[in-house]
Amino acid sequence: MPSDPAFLTRRHAAIAALALAVTPLDVRSASERKPLSPMLATVYTGQVEPHLCLVSEKYDGVRAVWDGRVMRHRSGRTVTAPAGFLAALPDVPLDGELWLGRGRFDVLSGIVRRATPRVDEWAGVRYVVFDLPGGEGAFADRAARLAGLVDRAGARHLVAAPQMRVDSAEALRRRLDATVVGGGEGLMLHVAAAIWAPGRSEALMKLKEHRDAEAVVVGYRPGAGKYSGQIGAIEVQGAGERRFLVGSGLSDALRRDPPALGDVVTYRYRDLTSSGLPRFATFLRRHDAL
Repeated sequence: MPSDPAFLTRRHAAIAALALAVTPLDVRSASERKPLSPMLATVYTGQVEPHLCLVSEKYDGVRAVWDGRVMRHRSGRTVTAPAGFLAALPDVPLDGELWLGRGRFDVLSGIVRRATPRVDEWAGVRYVVFDLPGGEGAFADRAARLAGLVDRAGARHLVAAPQMRVDSAEALRRRLDATVVGGGEGLMLHVAAAIWAPGRSEALMKLKEHRDAEAVVVGYRPGAGKYSGQIGAIEVQGAGERRFLVGSGLSDALRRDPPALGDVVTYRYRDLTSSGLPRFATFLRRHDAL
């Protein structure tokens, strides 16, 4: 993990430049305004010293942005949550993850995808929030204000993601190891001094033991042996229009009823081959940008 002061200065200058381009929050009615564009993470590779960041768990949930009146998926589609679930939220924009607990993404996805929400199913869903979209000030200040908002709301299903400091790369690695051993997906690092900006940002980074990416389903490879009559692998198209097969990680249910052509899926891989294809690609889940 680089610690060269000149490198860090250049990186922080770039983050500050991004902050100057922030568009003021749109306060028109829900029917008039466009969906808020969330802040998206890059991959953490040591480009910023850990002690300059606030660190939280990377929740294995469904991204959801609340604009004060309407909750939307990352794609902009409206989340069909029960009225009581939404009524308890404060009338300010929030960004977070709908979460059912570690390792329960598939169950959560089924709940969230229902056209008509079931109150009993949503009883265990938490809205874990980690930022104030369009909010002023540094992330550390926004996180503090967010914690206060959640506390005052007093809603059981509204939770502020715990943010912590780590003082070294070694401490960050220990934190990642403990999270993964406990069933967590990884960590998020947010530069504490960074101002909010929509879109992909170097101020927000994800750290996981394995890399992951998204690809579009473009075909299927039939199964053989015990998978005869089912799907052996799905053919996907990733970045750069490269096509490859993903078979590992497909459950028996997915082999019988695979993601549809055109669906976006998330896959995990170790690294890239010399030809630029993902090595040991493993199906992780349908993409959560519903």
